[in-house]
Amino acid sequence: MTGIRRIGFKSFEIRSTQMAKFCVRKKGFTLVEMLVTLTILAILAAAIMPLAKIAVKRQKEIELRRNLRIIREALDVYKKLADENKIDFEDDSEGYPPDLDTLVKGVELKAGEGKDESTKIVKFLRRIPKDPMTNSYDWGLRSYQDDHDSDAWGGENVYDVYTKSLGTALDGTKYRDW
Repeated sequence: MTGIRRIGFKSFEIRSTQMAKFCVRKKGFTLVEMLVTLTILAILAAAIMPLAKIAVKRQKEIELRRNLRIIREALDVYKKLADENKIDFEDDSEGYPPDLDTLVKGVELKAGEGKDESTKIVKFLRRIPKDPMTNSYDWGLRSYQDDHDSDAWGGENVYDVYTKSLGTALDGTKYRDW
């Protein structure tokens, strides 16, 4: 009888090792798990993409507003000095600069009474800011003599600047109208 028990015990031992090999899970992911994970990531990425595009557009709009403000402030300072008769300008220019390069190159201040005769150059801009919408330094210009809605620059002076982009802002306005 002892021999039978041994055989029975051996057969049980063989079965248990075979079951153990079958039940042992190998490390790694199944194809189904990978597909589910990739599907979830694709849905999340699809949801984020429009938000990223809006964020980039908003950043360009902020830069456009800042650059327009910089140029317009320089034009205002030039006009103020011309109105105070501190710089020379042509009479038909209404006190506005002839072009944007004049704001970068600067103008010579008139020597006042009792002051030394050394010439002083006043520069209004370090450089012409880049238009972020068109990615160029080419701005649309308006002269004081032009119509407000005119697209053609008369060339007499620079009264205002605008972007040449035909795009629409996030708030629904046209960039050209800023």
